[in-house]
Amino acid sequence: MRRRGARTALLAAVALLAALAGCGPSAGPGAGTAAPGAGESGAGDGAGQSPGDGPAPGGGVPPVVDHVPTEDEVVFLTYDDGAERDPRFIDLVRERRLPVSMFLTDSVVGPGYAHFARLRAVGASLQNHTLDHPALRGLPYAGQRAEICGQQRKLASRFGVRPHLFRPPHGTYDATTLRAAADCGITAVVLWRVTLEGDGGLTYTHGAHRLAPGDIVSVPSAGTPPLSLAERTTRLLREVEEQGLRVGRLEDHLRPARPPGA
Repeated sequence: MRRRGARTALLAAVALLAALAGCGPSAGPGAGTAAPGAGESGAGDGAGQSPGDGPAPGGGVPPVVDHVPTEDEVVFLTYDDGAERDPRFIDLVRERRLPVSMFLTDSVVGPGYAHFARLRAVGASLQNHTLDHPALRGLPYAGQRAEICGQQRKLASRFGVRPHLFRPPHGTYDATTLRAAADCGITAVVLWRVTLEGDGGLTYTHGAHRLAPGDIVSVPSAGTPPLSLAERTTRLLREVEEQGLRVGRLEDHLRPARPPGA
């Protein structure tokens, strides 16, 4: 009996030592480690925001594009702000059936919404460029969301459209901008590779200094340009055609993804 008790005590001690040495059941690969990116903060991502500020669970942030990968020989014409209201531009869009995209700022457009209603009637699409045209990068989430969602509501009430494309003023944005845009129903943030200047010339942000399929061309509002909006656009169309390209509808190439089962 004395030997049996000593043996039992010895086995118990061995079992205890094995447990302390970690020889028990494995907790599985990666157990106890943080998920990738946990605890990291992106630049300008608004540290200290309250839970629930971000996109809905399962959602993501929209892509940022300045060029559309496509096999079509097309470029995309996008117009900013809405300060220039050239009646001849409406005629040009109608006559050439140009699928242009207008990124509108409410405080700039002001009482000129009737002009853009006529543009929409001849085939232009109306997209979001904020309420007041601030540089968004570095602003808190609430302010960025108010600028983007506020213009969504303005365009919906005036035209019955809810844009899915958004251009940040001055082309500046941060991670908070993308979160706010997603929460406002935006599915793509649109920048540009090519700019049509006030004198009708083209400048390029990067890459080859010539138009290429998939290029997004920005036409910013100019104060007192030497050429009217219709004249600048006509020059651009000549350049597009000389390079064997045509104007495509940006919205057709950046369609919102359909939810599963839709």
